[in-house]
Amino acid sequence: MPAGCASFTNTEYRARQVKTRAAMDVAGVDVIIATDPSNQAWLTGYDGWSFYVHQAVILTPEGDPYWWGRLQDANGALRTCYMQPEYIYGYAERYIQSTSCHPMEDLAERLKALGYEGGRIGVEMENYYFSAKAFEVLKNSMPNAEFLDVTALVNWQRAIKSVAEIDYIRRAAKITNKIITTALEGAVVGRRKNELVAEIVANGIVGVGDDWGDYPAIVPLLPSGSDAAASHLTWDGRPMRDGQATFFELSGCYRRYHAPLSRTVFLGKPPQFMVGAAEALSAGLEAGLEAAKPGNRTCDIAFALGKELAQVGIDRQGARCGYPIGLSYPPDWGERTYSLRESDQTVLQPGMTFHFMPGLWMDDWGLETTETVLITETGAEALCSIERKLFVKD
Repeated sequence: MPAGCASFTNTEYRARQVKTRAAMDVAGVDVIIATDPSNQAWLTGYDGWSFYVHQAVILTPEGDPYWWGRLQDANGALRTCYMQPEYIYGYAERYIQSTSCHPMEDLAERLKALGYEGGRIGVEMENYYFSAKAFEVLKNSMPNAEFLDVTALVNWQRAIKSVAEIDYIRRAAKITNKIITTALEGAVVGRRKNELVAEIVANGIVGVGDDWGDYPAIVPLLPSGSDAAASHLTWDGRPMRDGQATFFELSGCYRRYHAPLSRTVFLGKPPQFMVGAAEALSAGLEAGLEAAKPGNRTCDIAFALGKELAQVGIDRQGARCGYPIGLSYPPDWGERTYSLRESDQTVLQPGMTFHFMPGLWMDDWGLETTETVLITETGAEALCSIERKLFVKD
């Protein structure tokens, strides 16, 4: 592998595998097939825009893992994975989008050759990258094997970030500061949305100093006016208008690590109900950050937020107000494990990073003020530095 391509040291990758193997023992599986590209990257360093075809990391009880994927992507694996070439498996082009054969047939033969024809094989049943067809073909190709659902097994090992990972998230947060500032300064009456997005994206890719920007797992979200009642609208070519709020949900990205942040701008004089909601939201964030201490639970953050919002008559009806973030690929920058909500009992530990995301999406207006948070030894640290308020531009 060319020097400088790996995001982390071999020692760090192997420490991650030790954690994952311990979880495999608890789950009672002999081998796992990690099809989530974030888990592949976390375990081996693999990084490429190839997750639209079938690929995986095969993690056995000992030794280095194997990367398996399309043959033409094997060259990318050789350049980004830390393992030696004999641990890189590529399947032939005849399997790509074929109606007569399937890549999982090739994977089955690889697993048999590794001695797992009758093994207990863990697969990530609930993710964006493993289809019902893939599972059916894999099962049919290995009738003597037992398949177990290990959805999020690797994801949970990623919950507590290493020192090196936290450094990457801090770098991403600097880029986030830059693009949120770009959005807030560039939001003016008459500015076409697509033009503003072009500037945001350009600044995100340029990065900050020597910290270049990677592509984020979610595109810029910036609905305005009544469209801001919907949480996941993107942009169009219409100009921004006086008398409307626009929220920006953006993230800088550095070597696939994210630090999402949301801020809201109002062009003109905002209505008092929105001013009050923004103040309550900021107070709720402050209360939630105060509750975000090691030993407390994720639900404690949600309860603290809800108490502040209730004082102005806002009831989010038990909605989730956050999720873990870090290393990710499209279509989502969340890690899909614990949630910040009243029913989640996950204990907070130093090294956890999450997006504290209590968006307000009402009947005909919306407002977002959020933070990327690191749990430290003594409390919580917001990693971005943009003032927490409703921004008003008369």
